[in-house]
Amino acid sequence: MFVEPRIDKFKADGKSVGWIEVVCGSMFSGKTEELIRRLNRALIARQAVEIFKPALDTRYDETNVVSHNDSYIRSTPVQFANDILLLAGDCDVVGIDEAQFFDPELVMVARTLANKGKRVILAGLDMDFKGEPFGPMPGLMGIAEFVTKVHAICMKCGGVASYSFRLNTSDEKVLLGEHDAYEARCRNCFYEDFKDDLTS
Repeated sequence: MFVEPRIDKFKADGKSVGWIEVVCGSMFSGKTEELIRRLNRALIARQAVEIFKPALDTRYDETNVVSHNDSYIRSTPVQFANDILLLAGDCDVVGIDEAQFFDPELVMVARTLANKGKRVILAGLDMDFKGEPFGPMPGLMGIAEFVTKVHAICMKCGGVASYSFRLNTSDEKVLLGEHDAYEARCRNCFYEDFKDDLTS
């Protein structure tokens, strides 16, 4: 269980201390829901919060970050990770959803924000539909102080799911979709149906 650190802790020289939190897992594991929960707690504590998502993710809403259970929070869609540095301003907390869709510069952006004393919370898929590390997520997990891996329920056997199984034959790396395009799967059920020479 994650307990939020205090944003008001300072170093001896008076500089605020920042850090990075990553929430990762498969589709339907509650990543965005957990991100929204942490950001809402910061808002309740009257901390200044800025939230960002990739502009390409318009599945539920053009601007808001929306979870599968329809909870939502306002956000700013951005094209490139570096845009976040320009828009974060003097906030205390930066939230970033669907981190896997951003360019590799997101790792540098998160580090820069944390070094400026901000709490940076990112949520994203840790693996793509082939079961491979996804985009900047491995780098983010490597530099984060806190990593929370959440799990779904396997839609085939009911076990603990950490993989996102694509239901169609598209080989596109990025394919936006929900229950019509993906199922959460456990390791056994994922590789049982995944057809790729690399997995044999």
